[in-house]
Amino acid sequence: MKASITWWDLSHSTQTIESLREYLRDEGVEPWAKIPGLRLKFWIADAAGNRWGAVMLWEEFPDPDTPLPPHKAMELIGYPPTERIRFDVEATIEGLFANPVLSGLGSALEGAK
Repeated sequence: MKASITWWDLSHSTQTIESLREYLRDEGVEPWAKIPGLRLKFWIADAAGNRWGAVMLWEEFPDPDTPLPPHKAMELIGYPPTERIRFDVEATIEGLFANPVLSGLGSALEGAK
């Protein structure tokens, strides 16, 4: 398994965490639902640090020629990610949880359906 974290410092962008929530709600999430090998993608925000990004968990990193959804977040923000890191996953575990479905959760999607 592989993981990646992508962060943007929004200090130099006209975008805000709220405007990027709107982007996720309107169009940003669904295109990732059918990407082969992607186990989980979740978008993250740090209001205190004015940062926004995503974490992805992959079975294996995709080949460079694998088609991925357009990186519209980068277009909206106006510059490449401040930080992009790739990792090997050493171990995984799922704990006990009340909600068996992860798709459709999060601040950007609350009340969207």
